[in-house]
Amino acid sequence: MISLALLLALQAAANPGPGPLGAIGKQKLPAKGCAAYLWSMDAGRQLVAMATADPGQIRLAIDGKTTDYAMATQSPAIGFGFGGVTQYRGGDVTATLDMAVSVRADISAGATVTSATLRIDRPGRDTVVMPVGGLIGCV
Repeated sequence: MISLALLLALQAAANPGPGPLGAIGKQKLPAKGCAAYLWSMDAGRQLVAMATADPGQIRLAIDGKTTDYAMATQSPAIGFGFGGVTQYRGGDVTATLDMAVSVRADISAGATVTSATLRIDRPGRDTVVMPVGGLIGCV
């Protein structure tokens, strides 16, 4: 016989609910430079991050609050003002974006983000690593 506690634990594991990283809603192109628009790779396909090259920052919704985090480090350059690995910081949040891009002939003023991961570190909390993908658009 299966206990109620075990059934609830199995259900929670199958349906973990929203994590600390949420959708940021519709975003516009920056006034200048380029922005990377990053969607979650799960079935929900939500826009979870927007990174801008100038100023170097990333917009995230953590625990329901949308905030911009400033770029701290970036290397190596992969084009469009972005680095392959970029670290952003603000308050107790460190966000690390690791991405690869591909220029395509059918995309003008931008590229595709072919593979990427977004890592969120906060002291005393679990680290969150999310696969993301998307597009870079430039003005």
